[in-house]
Amino acid sequence: MIFRDRKEAGKLLATKLESYRDDPSGLILALPRGGVAIGYELSLALHLPLDVFITRKLGAPDNPEYALGALSETGAIYLNPDAVEVFQLSHADLDALLKEAREEISRRQQAYRKGLALPTLTDRTVILVDDGIATGATFFATIEAISELSPRRLVAAIPVAPQDNIAPVRSRVDELIVLATPEPFIAVGHHYQSFAQVDDNEVLEYLQAAKQTQAEHGSAR
Repeated sequence: MIFRDRKEAGKLLATKLESYRDDPSGLILALPRGGVAIGYELSLALHLPLDVFITRKLGAPDNPEYALGALSETGAIYLNPDAVEVFQLSHADLDALLKEAREEISRRQQAYRKGLALPTLTDRTVILVDDGIATGATFFATIEAISELSPRRLVAAIPVAPQDNIAPVRSRVDELIVLATPEPFIAVGHHYQSFAQVDDNEVLEYLQAAKQTQAEHGSAR
């Protein structure tokens, strides 16, 4: 399956999540930046609030796109043991990567939430969404962090992922919705016709538009 763009992928995911429409405890948490475009479509279709969960990939020193692991905004760390061994990272190397990740997480917290804390997740139905996963490092770190915050139910919603990561994700959440598991899996962007970079301004526009739509929907009810 090739998605036209994130908008189409989000709308298709929403059809699989109809049972959560108007859930009073529901919350969509999107991984920025690309996941926010998906989350926005879910928010519109399901009438649920949208926020971000900020997790930063720890890229290999000589190949930043390759994820050695990830750090979440709550401090949860996921490390790919095979990757760490292959790249033979020292404690100093890892500390440097974590320091850089913390700085970027702090910047995004300020940019996207004006420094406000993550909403309370206790006893809520949380739908975690991204535009796809590859190594899964960012997603695994996020699942671990959210699980520690005691949601009532954690649902993972992903347009595309490699088959090898399906079982590990499913074992960590209450429900997994994934639309496509192509083999071979090269990269997330290969499964979209249009996969333009989402910038900070667009993230803010999605969040603000979702908030306004939620307010209008609440008034109408």
